[in-house]
Amino acid sequence: MSWHRNSRKYHKWLMLFVGLQFVVWSITGTYMVLMDIDYIHGDSLVAEEKQTISAEQVNYSFKQLLVAHPQASKIKLGLMLNQAVYRFNLNKEKVTISAEDGQQLSPINERLATEIARQSYANKNAVITSVKLITDNPPRELSARNLPVWRIDFDDFASPSFYISANAAQLVTKRHNFWRVFDWMFSFHVMDYIDESPDNKLLRVFSILAFLASIFGLVLTYYRLSPSQTKRSKGKSRRVKSSQTKVKILGAANEKI
Repeated sequence: MSWHRNSRKYHKWLMLFVGLQFVVWSITGTYMVLMDIDYIHGDSLVAEEKQTISAEQVNYSFKQLLVAHPQASKIKLGLMLNQAVYRFNLNKEKVTISAEDGQQLSPINERLATEIARQSYANKNAVITSVKLITDNPPRELSARNLPVWRIDFDDFASPSFYISANAAQLVTKRHNFWRVFDWMFSFHVMDYIDESPDNKLLRVFSILAFLASIFGLVLTYYRLSPSQTKRSKGKSRRVKSSQTKVKILGAANEKI
């Protein structure tokens, strides 16, 4: 019986401490499971357009690029608004130049950023509500490593936003309200409200306490469902019924008197 009493006491106090977090885990976990992760990532917002680069679009050779920028690294040939461009790292910054004549195109202006966002967005009829250049203090939903970026907001379902890199001249990430809610849910689920890392001490402590509370709960369940406890409960029930019957008999006798 000492195990029974101690388990009840520890289970009660542990659940008083971690019970609210159990509710938070349930709500946040349910949201994250029910939502389509591809939609959360915003994949459906991006237009699926296959673009190819023709030889006629590349008149500035790779060798010429290295002569002009000997420190260039991670060089990639791509497209920007159907124009062939080179993107590479130079002194820890992204640089974009034309593959036709080697002219530097980055950082891009508002007009180019808006055109890139329009071309990248799946709904071509969506209206752009705001355009903003972010160079420092990025919002929670944007990593600082992508700065500087142009934020383009669309007047569409879930208020989507496209972030266009000013130096790479391309879409770096996309966000919408369901992603923003998902982000908050994830931070509360892993109990890291700043970095959103599952590897944190607070989550470990609460997980251990929740595990112990579950163990004590299993002990209580065992005692509750054990044969001896069942017999004891039945005996108690019979005694209660017997007492109720005696009370009724005495009550009836008193009425006759």
